[in-house]
Amino acid sequence: MIGLAYAMGTPPGGAAAGGGQGALTSLVPLVIMFAIFYFLLIRPQQKKAKEHKALLEAIKKGDQVITAGGMHGKIAAVEETVVTLEVANGVNIKFNKGHIAAVVDK
Repeated sequence: MIGLAYAMGTPPGGAAAGGGQGALTSLVPLVIMFAIFYFLLIRPQQKKAKEHKALLEAIKKGDQVITAGGMHGKIAAVEETVVTLEVANGVNIKFNKGHIAAVVDK
């Protein structure tokens, strides 16, 4: 019984002998994976969000736009969070400003 407890215990010299180096080598792949995720996923998504925010700030009355749902229209009015689109003569629809996907060049 004592032999089994000794076999399951820490090696002579304690766990500190070489334990720090093992922790460092297991941390390196995690850092590399985070760097890959940052440059391939997080950074491009932040860049696209910044471009979309600039697009929303630049829209004005008279611009031709496409919404996220695919609705094409001409901006009739712009408020702080709501945009009114004219989709046909006399037909106005209100959308949240964040749902404007693109401005169409005339």
